[in-house]
Amino acid sequence: MAMKNVYTVKQVNAYIKNMFTQDFMLNRIWVKGEISNCKYHPSGHIYFSLKDESGTIACVMFAGYRSGLSFRLEEGQQVIALGSVSVYERSGQYQLYAKEIVRDGYGELYEKFEALKKELSEMGLFAPEYKRPIPRYIRTLGVVTAPSGAAVRDIINIAGRRNPYVQIILYPAQVQGEGAADSIVRGIRALEKKSPDVIIIGRGGGSIEDLWAFNEESVARAVFECSVPVISAVGHETDTTIADFAADLRAPTPSAAAELAVYDIRDVLEKINGFREELRNSMNRRISAERTLLGQLRMRLGYLHPRQKLRQNRQYASDLEMRLRMKMESRLEKEKHRLAIYAEKMKGLSPLEKLSRGYSYVTSDTGENIRSTEQAEPGMKIRIYVRDGHYTAKVMRPRATDDSRTEGEI
Repeated sequence: MAMKNVYTVKQVNAYIKNMFTQDFMLNRIWVKGEISNCKYHPSGHIYFSLKDESGTIACVMFAGYRSGLSFRLEEGQQVIALGSVSVYERSGQYQLYAKEIVRDGYGELYEKFEALKKELSEMGLFAPEYKRPIPRYIRTLGVVTAPSGAAVRDIINIAGRRNPYVQIILYPAQVQGEGAADSIVRGIRALEKKSPDVIIIGRGGGSIEDLWAFNEESVARAVFECSVPVISAVGHETDTTIADFAADLRAPTPSAAAELAVYDIRDVLEKINGFREELRNSMNRRISAERTLLGQLRMRLGYLHPRQKLRQNRQYASDLEMRLRMKMESRLEKEKHRLAIYAEKMKGLSPLEKLSRGYSYVTSDTGENIRSTEQAEPGMKIRIYVRDGHYTAKVMRPRATDDSRTEGEI
């Protein structure tokens, strides 16, 4: 038996997979069924089956698509999964690769949600350039939510704990059921007139039907048109509404919204204390630098002050006076020495010196020195000076001295 066109298992599975890929319907298909054999893999992938009364189809949702899943898959749930059908070549089995999963009965609402989301996005209501920054420090907080329930309690408790000085203005709105969208819109516009620093709109989690008021176009437009920055806090982290896309900031929960809107005063006080310490250190450094500069200027002023100049001149004058005195004393010493020499010289010529050697000195009564007998007349009074004094005498008869050395009489 001749065997023609023999294919490997891999080739057959690849061929079948290619057939599935080329089928347009299988590339995007909604499949309705009951969850069974659901397993959350540690990698983040979800493996499960969809079954009905006629059969079962294997399904997988990769971790990258789980962000759009708003609930946890459990056994027996009726769901509608959007994905593509393809062949897993290793096992040769086909399976549904789910990208979105909604609970059965929400399919129509989900399609409506996607259509409105696309329309408003194309109109620019979600554009990031229209998003306003949330003020860092607020004094007044507006809240649009149900007057009772966990959402309002969480917002009030967390805001009060973070900053008890922030004023909270609550608009009690209907957040579920008929007329809820209009109530939320009235609340946004009423609070806008009060001019708070920021507005939080939100509620606790729930089904898509419970949250539908926040998917209405009127609410999205009221959020977009509000002159006050709006934080949306609808449902839990996995719940997303049209209001979330239109708001200036989305918070995963009402508690998180309060934390984003109200600054923690303890952090502010800590920063203030840090700034105070930094300012004190800066002032001390500045004062120290100025004191050093002042000391340098004071020193320079001391050098340049007229008093210092006068003191220096006085010192200089004192030095000159001392030098002059020293020179005068030196000159006096020299002159005294010269005078002493002259005195010694004169001493040998002094009559008194002669008297001390036994000679006498004779003057007239008027003090005229008598050197010759011719100057003396009989009866003339004379003074005779000797070593230790003088005495007065009277000339009796003068006599000249001749060669025979005769003497005169007194």
